[in-house]
Amino acid sequence: MTGAANTGDHASPPVNPKTRSRRIVHLSDLHAGSQYFVPNLLNRALVEINDLAPDLVVVTGDLTNMGYRQEYREAKEYLDKLDCERLLVVPGNHDSRNVGYVHFESLFAQRDSVVRFGGMTVVGIDSSEPDLDNGRIGRHRYPWIRDALMEHPEDFKIFTLHHHLLPIPGTGRERNVVHDAGDVLEILVNCGVDLVLSGHKHVPYAWRLEDMFIVNTGTVSTLRLRGNTKPCYNVVDIEGERVRVTRNYPFRGGEVIVEFDAAASSYVRHDFQLDRMAGDA
Repeated sequence: MTGAANTGDHASPPVNPKTRSRRIVHLSDLHAGSQYFVPNLLNRALVEINDLAPDLVVVTGDLTNMGYRQEYREAKEYLDKLDCERLLVVPGNHDSRNVGYVHFESLFAQRDSVVRFGGMTVVGIDSSEPDLDNGRIGRHRYPWIRDALMEHPEDFKIFTLHHHLLPIPGTGRERNVVHDAGDVLEILVNCGVDLVLSGHKHVPYAWRLEDMFIVNTGTVSTLRLRGNTKPCYNVVDIEGERVRVTRNYPFRGGEVIVEFDAAASSYVRHDFQLDRMAGDA
């Protein structure tokens, strides 16, 4: 697809899946500029993330509240505090308001991108549409997604986007799931994607679909929270074929939510309390 960013060490030798060791941090829904934005939460999360020394930080959108330039600049100033050399950012629906995608491209480069390193392929896609809350990928991008995921077929594959591909419990009436989620999920399963990372609903959750895990994180730095959910971000640790996903809360530690073996298709989903709030999303 024309214009998509592609970064990584293409000349590096293949990595034995049994020996790879990688850490990825996933945060979402900063909402800089919102009345509910809490700078102290984000600053604390960034300090914790730097202490974790990840190989890649993924930010799945809604950096801003209304897509304004000053909000983008504020979000960028925070993310510049990260020490990680690899950063993959995709826009969310709030970032595409008021022609905000122009500022995204100016400050964060392309809206669709691929990061490859050490036996990992991480694809980021823009699921937003200008001034709409719903998400869509679009069939014109399907060939690019397939090519990006299959360039190194033996890699551990991660697909990232803002909107959720499956409904999230505890979020009321479903109306913002990706419009072409069925087609996208079929592509991801056929391409052997191991993990999908998304945000949008401000409610953390994890689904398993065939051999793929779909992990949603909550908002990292706002008080726009449903029920008793708390601001959080996720940490993905990959040791050989073993994967562990931990949900971390700024100032409050964390809890393991999912562990799985990418080769054996075995998994453990840890019990955790999802505090739900009745009513519309």
